[in-house]
Amino acid sequence: MKISYNWLKKYIDLSLTPDQMEQLLTGCGLEVEAYEEVESVKGGLRGLVIGEVLEKEKHPDADRLSITKVNVGKSHLLQIVCGAANVAKGQKVLVALEGARLYPSFGEPFDIKNSKIRGQISEGMICSEDEVGLGASHDGIMVLDAHAVPGTHAAEYFKVEEDVIFEIGLTPNRVDAASHMGVARDLAAVINTRAAFEKDFFHKPVQVIQPTISELKITNRKNPVTVTIENAGDCPRYSGMSIHGVKIQESPTWLKNALLSVGVKPVNNVVDVTNYVMFETGQPLHAFDAHKVRGKIVVKKLQKQTPFVTLDGTERKLTGEELMICNEHEPMCIAGVFGGIHSGVSNDTTDIFLESAYFNPALVRKASKQHMLKTESSFRFERGTDPANTVFALKRAVTLILEIAGGSVASDMIDVYPNPIEPAKTEISYDAVRKLSGLNITNAMTDEILKYCGMTLLNKSDDKVLISVPTYKTDVTRQADVVEEILRTYGYHHIPVNEKFGMAISNHKADIKPALQKKISHYLTAQGFFEIINNSLSSLALAQKYNPEITPVKILNPLSNELDILRTDLLFSMLGTMQYNNNRKQQNLKLFEFGKTYFHSEGKNNETNKLAIAVTGNLHESDWHKQDRESNLFYLKSIVLDTLIQIAPVPSDFLKWVMAEHAVFSSYASLQNRQSNIGYMGMLKKNFLRQFDISHPVFYAELDMDLLIKRAAQYKHRIKPAPRFPEVKRDLSMLLDAQVQYADMKELALKQEKKLLRDVSIFDVYQGDKIEAGKKSYALSFILRDDEATLTDKQIDIIMQKIETAFEKNLGAVIRK
Repeated sequence: MKISYNWLKKYIDLSLTPDQMEQLLTGCGLEVEAYEEVESVKGGLRGLVIGEVLEKEKHPDADRLSITKVNVGKSHLLQIVCGAANVAKGQKVLVALEGARLYPSFGEPFDIKNSKIRGQISEGMICSEDEVGLGASHDGIMVLDAHAVPGTHAAEYFKVEEDVIFEIGLTPNRVDAASHMGVARDLAAVINTRAAFEKDFFHKPVQVIQPTISELKITNRKNPVTVTIENAGDCPRYSGMSIHGVKIQESPTWLKNALLSVGVKPVNNVVDVTNYVMFETGQPLHAFDAHKVRGKIVVKKLQKQTPFVTLDGTERKLTGEELMICNEHEPMCIAGVFGGIHSGVSNDTTDIFLESAYFNPALVRKASKQHMLKTESSFRFERGTDPANTVFALKRAVTLILEIAGGSVASDMIDVYPNPIEPAKTEISYDAVRKLSGLNITNAMTDEILKYCGMTLLNKSDDKVLISVPTYKTDVTRQADVVEEILRTYGYHHIPVNEKFGMAISNHKADIKPALQKKISHYLTAQGFFEIINNSLSSLALAQKYNPEITPVKILNPLSNELDILRTDLLFSMLGTMQYNNNRKQQNLKLFEFGKTYFHSEGKNNETNKLAIAVTGNLHESDWHKQDRESNLFYLKSIVLDTLIQIAPVPSDFLKWVMAEHAVFSSYASLQNRQSNIGYMGMLKKNFLRQFDISHPVFYAELDMDLLIKRAAQYKHRIKPAPRFPEVKRDLSMLLDAQVQYADMKELALKQEKKLLRDVSIFDVYQGDKIEAGKKSYALSFILRDDEATLTDKQIDIIMQKIETAFEKNLGAVIRK
């Protein structure tokens, strides 16, 4: 939430530096995440002054340029070359002097320098409004009021405001501080408490100043409105008032600047007032076109599947749980969330009905989630606004509308409040305050702090006090909450620190998962991969269609049908990321993600840790000295195997690829070790990828991190000396049936010689018209070594003969001699 320092000072007399403000706000529970100094016009119009054009003549070497002499309040005139067609003698204009930096409405900022234009010196620039960020027009230079004084700083002439904006990380329980008045109350409580009990505190005591409200005189009753609430529990309080004869137009500068400072785009004077009062008091309001209200407001729920078009032009089907603001015939607004497209204020509106209400927070939150509408109003209503604030905020808004939009009050004050919400009453013990807070404070100090916090002391004894909690403090309901208020107001820094600390030594085994993930991440990023993090929610429809054998974990209250289960694998979220990047012309992707997958089995929910790796497009971006190389399954396989090596060296007989059919993979293989399935890899089918608007082939692998972490924990690193005796390499070429796989050949060879045969690798494969159909030519290399002696030719020949015989007998190989 954004808080403007200038706006805040309207309600509290502050003389704080930004650092002091940050310290006080964060200390009382309103954490300042960041703050920045801003201007109402970017750059503050520094280096720009008012000038008067005293002379104008045509440029001798350019038909569309003029040479002007401009008085900018200096002892000499400036010569400025200007290309605007509307420049004329006698005009008051905006001049950018040498060294000024301009921030245009569109494009990048640029600096002004003295220069020659077609041989003529130009000592500055006469500006149009879009060149300095004051508007969007580029039709010509700005011509200012004739009474403007040359040499006046532009910031002074245009009343540029400087401000400091604080970004507060507001916790869900602190809706009482979701406004400038709320923050002012907190600051006043902290400042007054610390000024009373700290001798060297840096600020004097302060008092919160309430916004002004004029006396509202009813000049006519042209637009009376009746209000009916079908269920008082859904809307405990509803206040409203009609205004006749307003003029819808652009808001004054002060109002627009205030809204822009907190990130709200101005709309028109009436809508802007409702937003202003919401950020001022914390009470959301809504302005209806009175002609659409038709004299009657009904607050009720409508039937399921009732269509309703919201302000954004989207037709939504109601669930039947939303609280709706209706006229006698149709819905006009989702209460506390979003208005309807037909009932809001437009440029033709002359009469308005202003609503200020307190809605059931649970209903507002549910409607906001169901329709995925997050608004400033719903943010406050769903946390619980102050039911005692509706009439005050309404009168404040009416006062401002009458001031800037004209009109007159056209109805009595409507305030439907059948069951008033009383302030909470809580009894606290002075000893409990000291025990829970750790503060050694007296009973009198406790009473003073409670008063500064806005509490009322009702009944007091020597050891206890009964207090009344203001209705805006929705989270203060018990003694512990009151102690927290005292503690954050008095200051956490007053809690004494013990000289001795107790410490328990943990006896559990270290978790190797973070270190292992970091090691794998370093390897993959070194290979050009990017790590991604996706939502753990996925679609039940997708999971049932492509993973029907897995029972997913369903979400009880899903945000949407696309996010109604915990994901059963990482594939769909990976493809969603690829789709997002492809839509932005990023088609060469190498991605990986560590994440959890979830499934229901044997009556309980389970989760597993996974690693997903995917590639698509070219392996490298196009470059003049690198040939384009498309990603393929063998590249992904090498990445997977090297990733496993990062965890622990893999024995040659530890892994096995098992080919299989799969619903979404055109080529698919599971990776197995001696006991279990480590993961899988494959190339996705084209028709499956079309659902994600992906046209390039995608190669995907998913590994079971839980199994890999277990193996890493079991692996013991050993150091051996370098071999004393040399390795021997032998090659073997053969013809086999095309269905025979390299993995089968390697496994068979290693079985023939377990001690001396160190490795088997493939260096050539051929399948074509030069050999028999259905056959494939393989060329393998065999590495042999004896750690105790140098191998003899006789030993090598015996081993190779055993391997050749096994290939011929078991695989039907024809050895090429």
